[in-house]
Amino acid sequence: MTSVSRRAFLGTTAAAAAGFTIVPRHAVAGLGHKAPSDKLNIAGVGVGGMGFANLKNLESENIVGLCDVDWKYSAPVFQRYSGAKKYKDWRKMYDELGDSIDGVVVATADHTHAIVAAHAITMGKHVYVQKPLTHSVYESRLLTKLADKYKVATSMGNQGSSGEGVNLTTEWLANGEIGEVTKVEAFTDRPIWPQGLNTPERGDWVPETLDWDLFTGPAKMRPFNQVYHPWNWRGWWDYGTGALGDMACHILHPVFVGLDLGYPIHTQGNSTLLLQDCAPTAQSVKLTYPERKASAEKPWKGLKKNTLPQVDVHWYDGGIKPMLPEGWPDGKNPNDQGGGVIFHGTKDKLICGCYGVNPWLLSGRTPDSPKFRRRVETSHEMDWVRACKESAENRVPTASDFKEAGPFNEMVVMGVLGVRLQSLNKELDWDGENMEFTNLTDSEEIRTVIKDGFEIHDGHPTFKKTWTDPVSAKEFAAELIKHTYRKPWSLPDMPA
Repeated sequence: MTSVSRRAFLGTTAAAAAGFTIVPRHAVAGLGHKAPSDKLNIAGVGVGGMGFANLKNLESENIVGLCDVDWKYSAPVFQRYSGAKKYKDWRKMYDELGDSIDGVVVATADHTHAIVAAHAITMGKHVYVQKPLTHSVYESRLLTKLADKYKVATSMGNQGSSGEGVNLTTEWLANGEIGEVTKVEAFTDRPIWPQGLNTPERGDWVPETLDWDLFTGPAKMRPFNQVYHPWNWRGWWDYGTGALGDMACHILHPVFVGLDLGYPIHTQGNSTLLLQDCAPTAQSVKLTYPERKASAEKPWKGLKKNTLPQVDVHWYDGGIKPMLPEGWPDGKNPNDQGGGVIFHGTKDKLICGCYGVNPWLLSGRTPDSPKFRRRVETSHEMDWVRACKESAENRVPTASDFKEAGPFNEMVVMGVLGVRLQSLNKELDWDGENMEFTNLTDSEEIRTVIKDGFEIHDGHPTFKKTWTDPVSAKEFAAELIKHTYRKPWSLPDMPA
């Protein structure tokens, strides 16, 4: 483990001393075929999976640094961008490349999104971070505030936010096409990776190409097992956020932006068997949002005193879908590209698919609403590049700028909190500004199943569950809201 005191954590660079000749876009023009301002120097952290797809959409720019903890998984990426310098430790990459980098694409496991992005921002780097933006509420708030402080261009990798479906859904809602909305139902067909698993009781040999310590990062150290990596980490609480965290950033985005949501005031969740380490096979969540002032940036119609009513947002995953409303076309599948949303309005119902695609009204009407949202004509990634190249004073934010994506991601991980605190058997009251639950008592405790102990005796199924020791519900919730990082990993301080 390299030291936390690396110059990368202080925002300085050793590029000059190391003799690197990569020319950043802010350097003097005239050294290449294009002016430096025409191309960004981009580094990728976590490039073996979705990060590879992001980099392919950024090939008009200079890919100068590649970092991944698994060099077998990322070998095709290293081969494609053979001119880029390779790393396993992003801190070393930041340290060595320093000012040679303009922007960083972060597509690691969920639990390291925040730490990789936060330190890049403090170095003045623009960041593109895969969804979910972070693993916890506190981390989301931190990235939101850091991005504002350092005036960098930002985007979360929920590409549907740049699509026409989200635009139309938002515009139809603002134009009063379905009246007031007091209930929304959303679902995904995920997980498509294993969930609901007992914790492995043995470790596997760590592949020579994988640095398990670096993969684990700020999470607690546990023995490597093939069930965690590659890709299947999504279903394990230490590294991922389950189906909800993975897909709600796509599916609930038109809900968050379309209804001018902020912090919820209540959350409640339930699921199939909830285990200590692995996300359940199916979950449902209810998030309640209070009455709120409608955004002045939208031409809202039909609102009383420009106020949006309290709304309950319901989430389902693991194959569970909401019941179809009266008037639903026979045979029409509500699952559109991995999920769907139903906005229940007082005049009509609006339905869209995953990523906000293909919005339509249950009545069959085709709205002709004012188009007030900016249309993204390029890819989601290239719109981030556009924002990076604009000055902070004149920058047009991306479709998922952290000013919006940060609070939205808090909504997503708040759903995870509702599920993980379900054994309290009550609706939880949330103070969004202070990031704390207000109705947890000192006497309440949490116990969670470690393993289900399923066996069959004489033809009869039995469960001999192993439970954790009881812990304070307040302390357990506080840890979920703001993780305690494994040393020496740490985040920058929260801006005032």
